[in-house]
Amino acid sequence: MDALVAARGCDVMILDLYAPEDSLPARIDSVRHLIASDVPAILMAEDSLRSTAFELVRSGAFGYCRRPPSIRDLKTMLTRACETSALKQQLFSVQLHIEEPGRCDRIIGSSLGMQRVYQLVRSVTNLNAAVLVTGESGTGKELIARAIHNLGTRASRPFVAVSCGAIPETLIEAELFGHEKGAFTGTVGAREGYFEQAADGTLFLDEIGDLSLFTQVKLLRVLQQMEFSRLGSSKLIPLRARLIFATHQDLAKLVAEGKFRQDLYYRINVMRIESPPLRERPEDIPLIARHFMRHYAGVFQKPMEDIERDALEALQSNSWPGNVRELENVMQRAIILAPGRHVRAEDLSLKPQDQEDEAIPFDEVVNIADYNPAGSFERQLRDYKIKLAVAAVRENNGNKTLAARSLSISRAYLHRLLRLAEADPLYAEQNVRETASA
Repeated sequence: MDALVAARGCDVMILDLYAPEDSLPARIDSVRHLIASDVPAILMAEDSLRSTAFELVRSGAFGYCRRPPSIRDLKTMLTRACETSALKQQLFSVQLHIEEPGRCDRIIGSSLGMQRVYQLVRSVTNLNAAVLVTGESGTGKELIARAIHNLGTRASRPFVAVSCGAIPETLIEAELFGHEKGAFTGTVGAREGYFEQAADGTLFLDEIGDLSLFTQVKLLRVLQQMEFSRLGSSKLIPLRARLIFATHQDLAKLVAEGKFRQDLYYRINVMRIESPPLRERPEDIPLIARHFMRHYAGVFQKPMEDIERDALEALQSNSWPGNVRELENVMQRAIILAPGRHVRAEDLSLKPQDQEDEAIPFDEVVNIADYNPAGSFERQLRDYKIKLAVAAVRENNGNKTLAARSLSISRAYLHRLLRLAEADPLYAEQNVRETASA
């Protein structure tokens, strides 16, 4: 119960004071501890404990009802308690805006670009309209979606985040909409999809540009009809969740290429929020870097005081192709390497700027200059991606999670590239020759 309350996993608590006589003092102490939280608590007690219940109400409990309670009285008290909980949450959000102008929920930054983002986030928090969050990988698109959720009236409801690119095409429909028992081979029971799991909360569909045209048609129908059905069932389920979409791709370009439906694009692009890359807001880098310093100093139990000026200048002059995600990795490594209580420039392990502009990641492993593929443009592009994926895995000593993170792609997409490499006889033969020569 303590962990649930601490995580604000409930709106109202109903606490029963009943306990054996020898354990009653411990029970009262436990209840007293729980009512000290911000969650309204309704007490139930027998007539013999009425005076104790009134004392706990004076100590902070929301109200008291007899045990067993009158259903009508309990319903009235629960309604009032839920309204109080919602008002407290709204007050907390307002105080957060007033006290921390450089933040919006968990997003950090006081630059002009981020102030525009904050303004758009606050304007859509309580609107049941589709929102499209765009921006490069690592710019914090999911944080923006969570801010929209946390600062609105759905804050106490579920937030379900789904990476569309991480789900195989054969399973995406079942994962989104759910399925009934026997809907397809291998199903042993019914399952709720992400649309149902989100309930009255928020469903965040990341990398929406990775959806196939077939799945796009299914999603478009859901948005048009505001209802869906599980696979293997004809029962229609109303769509209650608020939908937020995100992508790092240029959807307008995909529409022109015939890879993304124009009608779906217009449906999801009702309200657009562009997350600016880190290189366009260098004034935010000290704030973000110090945030990561404090966070990882706590994680590694290593006391850190500040970041030296030359280190901050190095951070601000970097191009950050991986954006905030890359900055986080750099700061995490710096905390580990720093011998004292200050982060120095030499602890950052940053490449010189001229090398970053000219070099291609992992070119020491894969010689891109000697790479002369044949075939169509799509084939050349695919082979290039495969080589980068294999190089990243080698660079990270076989750790595919770190390899995917270093390339700013999903682990599922990395696996897909590696499977293509294994299935391609020409590439497999070339890979064997490279391994033998090494």
